[in-house]
Amino acid sequence: MPMHDPAASGPRPFRVAADVGGTFTDIVAFDEKTGGSFYGKTLTTPPELVRGILTGVGKAGASVAQTKLFLHGTTVGINTLLERTGAKTALLTTRGFRDVYEIGRINRPESYNLFFKKHQPLIQRSLRFEVTERMNAAGGVLIALDEQELTATAAQLRELGVEAVAILFLHSYVNPAHELKAREIIEAHCPGVFVSASHELSKEYREYERTSTVAANAYIGPRIRNYLCEIQAKFASEQFTGSFFVVQSNGGLFDLARAQRECIRMLESGPAAGVIGAKAVCDRLKLANAIAFDMGGTTAKAGVVLGGEVLMAGSIMVGGYAEGLPIQIPLIDTQEVGTGGGSIARIEEGGGLRVGPQSAGASPGPVCYDLGGELPTVTDANLVLGRLSATNFLGGEMRLNTRKAEQALKRDVAEPMGISMTQAADGIVRIAASTMSNVVTRVTTERGLDAGDFAMVAYGGAGPLHACIVARELRIPKVIIPPAPGHFSAYGMLMADLRWDFVRTWFKPVNGLEFDELEKLFQEMENEGLAMLQQSVKRSHIACTRAADMRYVGQEHSVTVELPATVFSKRDPARLKAHFDREHMKRYEFNAPREPAEIVSLHSSIIGRMPKPRSQPLDPSRRKKPVPGRRKVYFTEATGYVDTPVYARSELVAGQRIPGPALIEEYASTTVIFHGDRLEVSEFGDLVITIARI
Repeated sequence: MPMHDPAASGPRPFRVAADVGGTFTDIVAFDEKTGGSFYGKTLTTPPELVRGILTGVGKAGASVAQTKLFLHGTTVGINTLLERTGAKTALLTTRGFRDVYEIGRINRPESYNLFFKKHQPLIQRSLRFEVTERMNAAGGVLIALDEQELTATAAQLRELGVEAVAILFLHSYVNPAHELKAREIIEAHCPGVFVSASHELSKEYREYERTSTVAANAYIGPRIRNYLCEIQAKFASEQFTGSFFVVQSNGGLFDLARAQRECIRMLESGPAAGVIGAKAVCDRLKLANAIAFDMGGTTAKAGVVLGGEVLMAGSIMVGGYAEGLPIQIPLIDTQEVGTGGGSIARIEEGGGLRVGPQSAGASPGPVCYDLGGELPTVTDANLVLGRLSATNFLGGEMRLNTRKAEQALKRDVAEPMGISMTQAADGIVRIAASTMSNVVTRVTTERGLDAGDFAMVAYGGAGPLHACIVARELRIPKVIIPPAPGHFSAYGMLMADLRWDFVRTWFKPVNGLEFDELEKLFQEMENEGLAMLQQSVKRSHIACTRAADMRYVGQEHSVTVELPATVFSKRDPARLKAHFDREHMKRYEFNAPREPAEIVSLHSSIIGRMPKPRSQPLDPSRRKKPVPGRRKVYFTEATGYVDTPVYARSELVAGQRIPGPALIEEYASTTVIFHGDRLEVSEFGDLVITIARI
């Protein structure tokens, strides 16, 4: 792991990225003067997360005082939602619409499941208050806001000890005047309460989704605000004078002030940064299509790079489609499953073996960490199988206790199932890999894509350990392990740009479309984005992209269609319709050129290009191939332990070829190459693995 002594070389302008995960906190410090990147990794410190960040920055050989730009991604928001540990929150909504949040869409994903459970709102019904007011769909006032009634409601909120308030009024995405006034009244009468208005987060129609989004933002708001304020205060005490940005779920960056108000935008910040990093790898290796696969200590995530671009979505279901709550914001299309290195293996009723979603996390951690964990995990299984080194974990900083891992596996899995300890460990890893294959399927097959047409970019501390197993199961032909995969999401933050995505609902038929009105709406969104970004980026470094949600008349759901400049220069509705027909065919394998189409919403993305680290090729003068060590490693194909070569990744040379089975060890990760697989080292140090067809 590259390190340096900052005191010896004097102050340096660092750009530092911090990814706070459920188990580990990863730091990448980029030195703008030398172009070098330096890494730090430490166990996450849940009671005081900023302590883990500062420890990691120190291990990377940097300091907060030397940092010019600090980028941050965290799982605090998503964990707060999933664990239901947010603030006591109230909802203010238009009279007559109190139960929209609970009724939802009446979806029944599994029609014959007798044990189906509906989604559970974050805000209980007793804390949902109706307000006398009403706008029509065009933004006209039908019923004026009753300010006196709202003032009385504010007094109730104070008495109830409410910590956060979500405001959702009908059609506020067209005219937010009532929401703005309500925010003013609540803030005046409930000082210190976190207040969130729906129009600030989503300007699209669909009242249930908008209600769910603003409720979630208010629910996590106080915790996120306090967390970011804590970091801000701690950094100030460390003489930090640089800029602080947070990673959004759309892969872009936004400033700290907006992050404290619009917390929901950072819900999937870590996974999004990883996909941005995967796109950078694709650009470097000239790959058009790739699956970004991230496995850490707590979860596994997957996203897609399609045609050289990151696949985006307009919403996400937090908690899964069946019982989850929708969040309606633009974001990178990722899927997540509760399987990571710390996932706990256990015997269920009936005698079956289950892995996850419960995780040992950073505290107490896997049994082999020797920090108090007692339940066997995926990491313990990999150690017993010889795929992890007990003495070289985290470069030797952390010794693993093999004996305790073996005892836990034998006691809790092997003996109850009547199998050997090795079979138990192998079973745990194979079940985990099968579960992770499902998350890859959800971002490919369920979107009409064939996983076999993609390469897989695998990262995260546990990603390289399992990537080749997952690839085999899904018949993915190639796996790429980028440099420093254990810090890859943090690296992806350094590749991110400042970004704002705007969406406006605008129902218009394509035939007879008024292009002047269309251009005016896009200009309004772009001017708003330019005003936000010009404070941080030169105008010449800002780019704008346009898209529209379109559908055939009579359809419920729409397709997002990129709008090239020719659409506006030609001003031809037929050309726009043909463009939509082609996109519909690509997505669903059918279209209807003779059917009329309509626009539902307009999208504008304003991107401020940030300077990025350049990929550094391996030293071309280094030609001597390393001599590997050896270790006994269990492989299912060999039905036993095999004397396996173990290479230090730092010693590999460009163009080197290694046949499987083999292990490639580095500071924060280990890559497992199976029988029949072939590895080749790219000029930039990527491990490009061709998967055997079996």
